[in-house]
Formats: sequence, structure tokens, C-alpha cells
Amino acid sequence: MSLLRLFGSGESKPNMPSRPGVCAALDLGSSKTVCFISKAEQTAEGPRPRIIGVGHQSARGMKGGVIVDLDLARKNIQETVQRAEKMAGVAVSQVSVALTAARTRGEGVTLESAIARSEITERDMRRLQDAAIAEFQRPDEVILHAIVVSWVVDGRDEVSDPRGMYGRKLAVNMHIVTAPVGPLRNLLNCIEGCHLDLRTVVAAPYAAGLSALSDDEIELGATLIDMGAETTSAAVFANGSLARLSAAPVGGRHVTSDLARGLQTPIASAERIKILYGSALESPSDDRQMIEVPPVTGEGDRMNSAPRSMLNSIIRPRLEETFELLRDRLDISGRLDQNHRVVLTGAAAQLPGAKELAARIFGRPARLAIPHGLSGLGDAVSGPGFSVVSGIILRETRGAAEAFYGPPKLQAGRPRRRLQTSPSRPATVWRWLAESF
Repeated sequence: MSLLRLFGSGESKPNMPSRPGVCAALDLGSSKTVCFISKAEQTAEGPRPRIIGVGHQSARGMKGGVIVDLDLARKNIQETVQRAEKMAGVAVSQVSVALTAARTRGEGVTLESAIARSEITERDMRRLQDAAIAEFQRPDEVILHAIVVSWVVDGRDEVSDPRGMYGRKLAVNMHIVTAPVGPLRNLLNCIEGCHLDLRTVVAAPYAAGLSALSDDEIELGATLIDMGAETTSAAVFANGSLARLSAAPVGGRHVTSDLARGLQTPIASAERIKILYGSALESPSDDRQMIEVPPVTGEGDRMNSAPRSMLNSIIRPRLEETFELLRDRLDISGRLDQNHRVVLTGAAAQLPGAKELAARIFGRPARLAIPHGLSGLGDAVSGPGFSVVSGIILRETRGAAEAFYGPPKLQAGRPRRRLQTSPSRPATVWRWLAESF
């Protein structure tokens, strides 16, 4: 089975962008803000996105993937989108945005219903999906994704597509991803302040998995670990769909802070030393290799030095803690399959030795992944740090096969702002968020 379980045919999608074939994606990370603008190209295998505009710069107004200063974040987004628009030669009116997994949670839902006729129709399937979504209500939370994992006919046969089959009862197993309304409301305000409409909100590790994992990994099972600056998140895929989300509030910036304290050097210098000399692996020559360490400002101009073994002894425990936190949380969920492989992505995953350490802690093979499935990516924006924004583009271009497809856009020009929904989506899911505006 291929990505068709995650991606639809792309023939019909709600909230199509104002300019056909063009879509814009935003990754609001703690260290950088990235905007990709793509144009769909028709190929023999279906629509393939080509990146025509890129904007990225250091993040401002964000911390831990959450907006902490609306004015700074708004200005940061405007500048980033304008850079991408200038490169693409087009203006965009809608953007799709990633939301860190630290602010999301997923839960499995099963609902069964009797079939009026013995033959199962698409209408029966849609009605059951909508009923499951309508019944899934959590205080102060909003649904981002409702993904069908499998269908069950008469309590026995688990199938991927029951249309045309015969049975008396039909059940659907779904994975529903929700987010607290507070961060979403701030995000909506921020995007609207940039004179943009919010097309969809996508859970960051889910998006990263769509661009970093192969078809076989999604079908056979894989744990995608997205290592960011302040959050490391995980998405477990199995049987062609998303099965679990989790996150740990630790990232590459924490490694840098540990180095700055341990080596008594400025944070900027610690980041440079980490990139040039850092590793989570031990080497026989580490004790002999000395590294120049700039002193903390105000301590004079004399350069200090430290063995590389000291540097690596600071990095390794922090990475071990990060992977162990994720492993334990995934174990609690019951979703950690020892046959799954581990796939690392994100800027912090490029640290030498990270994949070897992950393989040891999870007890499974691990690899470092970069985005795939897009054309037009330059070398500077094709690394693991751009997997999330690339995954959003892929999802928007191909069309996600989800019962619920992101948040509705804002309706501008009214004193009391209301959220629109497509005819296929239950308005009740977003009702209280709309009423709170």
C-alpha cells in the first residue's frame, strides 16, 4: 500500500487556494521561520509540487513553538512571506501552518453503526466518520486531524476500503489529533494581522513524516522523530496511517545551553563549537584533540581550551535524555513496535552520532531523513530542518485523505469574526472557537 492512505487523489479539496495550483506553507519554529511557496506540476504519477519561492530567517516572538509576542511574530511572518513572494513572483492570500506536537495530542476513536442496506456505500462511510467526529468533544480543544486508520465489517474483517462490500455492521477506527484553543486563537490572530487567511493547521511531526518517510516505512511502520530547537516530537506511523503523536520539551537549543554552561563560553560560541566539533559518539582521539573556547564576555581576551571529550560528554547525556523521554512516552501508549525503524529529521538531528544514539536507545535501526517528493529545492533548504514545511506542501498539493481537513479560514470584514466550514465538515467541531471570537 502507498501514501494513498494518507493522501487522497487531489481531485477535490476544501478551501482551495485563491490561485489554482499555488500554495504557501509556514513553519513557525523556535529558531527559524520558514515559508515555502509551491506550484503544482502534473506528472504521470499525479501532481508534484515545485518550490518557486522560499523565505526563511531567525524566529522572533516564538518560544517552544508557541507565540509569546504577537507583534514580533506578526512582523516576522510578514517579512518571511514577503521574501518568498518576491522570489516566486506571486502574492499569496492563504497559508498553511505547522503546530508543534507539544501543543497537540492524539487519541484513537472507534464507532460502529448498523447498515441500512447490506451493501456498504460511500454515504454510509461518510456518515459514520462525521458521527465519530461530532461525538469526539473535548473541553477547550479543537480537532486538527481526523484520520481513518481502518474499517471493520461485521466485527471481523479489517479493511482499508469497504465500499461495495456486504455486511450488517460497519465500524471505523480513527486517530483524532486535537490542540488547545488558546494557541490556535493566538495563531489565527497573528495570521489575520498579516492580511492572510489561515488555510489549515497541521501537526508538525505529522507533516515531517509525510515528507521524510518512504511509502514502505509508512505502511510497514516507522517512528518519525523531528528534532527541533526547543522541542523534539515523534509521530508513529503504521499500516499506512498516523497512529500516535508525542513530544518532549527538549531540543538542540538545550544542548547549546549545556555547552555554554559547561565550557563557560557565550551561547553563540557554544552553538558554533557544537556545529563544528560536537558529536554524541566517543573517539579514541577525543582526549588529545583540544578545542579553543572563547571566554564569557568580561573575562578578558585570553582564549581558553578544552578537550573534545569534554564537549562530547556534555552533548551525549542531553541527547540520551531526549530519546529516553520519547521512548518512555511511546511505550506508555502501547504503540512502540520493535519492528518499526526510527527515522530522524529536523535541524538538530544532523549532530554527528544522533542516529547511532537513537538506534541504541530505541533498540531499532535508525536513519537520518531529508524531504523528498518536491522539486525546485535549493541545497540550502533541502536538509532535515525543512521537513515540516515540505510535508505541509505535499499534503496541500496531493490532498489529505482525512475526514477532517484542518481549520476553516477566517471570514474578514465583520466586527464579529466567524469561522467558515466546508459542507463536508461538522460545524459543531469549531462552534465554540468561532463563538469565542
